[in-house]
Amino acid sequence: MSSLGFPSDGVPIGDPNNSSTTAFEIPSKHNPPAFLQAAKDAGTPIKMEKGTTTLAFVYQGGIVVSVDSRATGGAYIFSQTVHKVLPITEHLVGTMAGGAADCQFWMNELRRRATLYELRNGERMSVAAASKLLANMLYGYKGMGLSIGTMISGWDNKGPSIFYVDTEGHRLKGELFSVGSGSTHAYGVLDTSYRFDMTKEEAIALGRRAIYHATYRDSGSGGLNNLYHITKDGWSFEGAVDVMEMHYKYEKEQYGESRAVKPEIEVA
Repeated sequence: MSSLGFPSDGVPIGDPNNSSTTAFEIPSKHNPPAFLQAAKDAGTPIKMEKGTTTLAFVYQGGIVVSVDSRATGGAYIFSQTVHKVLPITEHLVGTMAGGAADCQFWMNELRRRATLYELRNGERMSVAAASKLLANMLYGYKGMGLSIGTMISGWDNKGPSIFYVDTEGHRLKGELFSVGSGSTHAYGVLDTSYRFDMTKEEAIALGRRAIYHATYRDSGSGGLNNLYHITKDGWSFEGAVDVMEMHYKYEKEQYGESRAVKPEIEVA
């Protein structure tokens, strides 16, 4: 046993013989896929429960990418400030749904390869090529426990494009997608109000409203609504809005002042 009471089969950080040094034990799971498979074979599979809402759609002025910012593990909320839109190049972004570490790692790898492509060829990688490259990389790890559902969105010489890519080998092109546990709620708003001929203001308002309704009904989604707008000049960040503020705004629009009053919270 270590001085902290943990089993000594872990790998300590720091010098365990120095009482003035704090030591931590790292779990001795050096092969996570084998560990997860062993748990499954033993009849006690470990479920990686996650929650999020991300969406993207094409309209006449470009692309709107809108996401929430909550990170969860089952019933636990680990963060309310996660950035789920990951820039790849100046004209290309990816979204995060699934395992946060998986998404961040493979988006970084795609960013590296897209940057090298630009340096070698003197032109930026197309949205189709970037999504195909990511799909091919992920397919090589199919069945190994990765969890990624992303929308690769951007503008190239063919105009705006969105591709859905996941770890099961799917790669789909479309004009409107929503991914995550709250996606069905977001789709309800999008299917009702989406039009291709929207103005920029209408498109941004729709992207925010769809995320808000998803966070209201899905406990795995919440925090802030981060929204990006993509045109031929590249992507731009349109700001973060607290979904609680959006709740009172929409409630006031629907019911008037009487029901749009924030509750008084007494601090002891």
